[in-house]
Amino acid sequence: MERILRQLSKTIRSAIVRAEARSDFIPHVLRDLVDLETRPMCLTEIAHDWCSAIYENRQSIWNWDWEGPLLTCLQIGFRHLDPRDWGVAPTLTHTEHHLEMVDVVFKSRNSDAIADLLHSWTIGHSLHIPPDTCAERLVCLCNLAPFSSRLRRLVIRSVELASCEGFKGVGMERLVELLNHLHVATEDMDQSDPWGRILVTTLQTSEVTQLLSHWYWELLLELAISHLWLLDKVTYNPQTMISLTEAQEWSKLECWIGIVWMSWRQKADGITEEDLGRSMLLLFRQRPGAFQRLKQWMERWSQKTGIGIPESFQRICEQAQEAAQRNGP
Repeated sequence: MERILRQLSKTIRSAIVRAEARSDFIPHVLRDLVDLETRPMCLTEIAHDWCSAIYENRQSIWNWDWEGPLLTCLQIGFRHLDPRDWGVAPTLTHTEHHLEMVDVVFKSRNSDAIADLLHSWTIGHSLHIPPDTCAERLVCLCNLAPFSSRLRRLVIRSVELASCEGFKGVGMERLVELLNHLHVATEDMDQSDPWGRILVTTLQTSEVTQLLSHWYWELLLELAISHLWLLDKVTYNPQTMISLTEAQEWSKLECWIGIVWMSWRQKADGITEEDLGRSMLLLFRQRPGAFQRLKQWMERWSQKTGIGIPESFQRICEQAQEAAQRNGP
């Protein structure tokens, strides 16, 4: 089967290059391949190569509907692949034409075709296009109709691979809009480390601190409880607590205080026990139940990581709790 397909590929590519694609031959073959039940891995490589050939020679076949077959080739190559199985990695050669055809696919507003393209970008769990180009396209998807589960999965993987660095050019506000749209959970992540960096950076960016939904503050808290790596990723920014306090975002502040305790090193710059004590006092006045929740989170964190709960946590927590009970809201 593979030998037959590779021979067929040569014939089709030759026809495209010689501008013979105006005939019914290629559309007919592509339609048959869409219905093929068993697809060897080589077909993904072949169909990906056809995409490049069609786009490269589009000017010579201007009176042929080249955009339709282009999307069909993406469908042949990637629609059958399971986005959860990112270890399946055919060898793809990404050319300048694959990068240039991005506009065509996204302008189609065909969510299945966009998912096919994203799969080609992230196959083998590597990002095969510049991160800023990826980010620029991803943030535009918020205006698309509700994502299919497949498209959502591939968008999440693309964000993970582009990371915060890729989104600097489009602005953190647009990244936050996309994240709020995606509602990412731990089970959606292929790797947790990039998401820790994305969330830590996003939550501490002053212009978007209040924009990111409460969901992600809880998500970062859960990552902090289970992952030692976060201890080295959080750089304390006192402005984060100030912003949350001024905005009276008590549920987010509750999560953030927990994250800070789990990641804080007392010799680190920029944070003091007094800072934490003041913030915890304000929190406990507004949310009396936060005292017990913080203790439960720290106990879970200690059990998961094997690190003892800092003595200063218990002391400051109890002092803030007593002060809150004395003074009231």
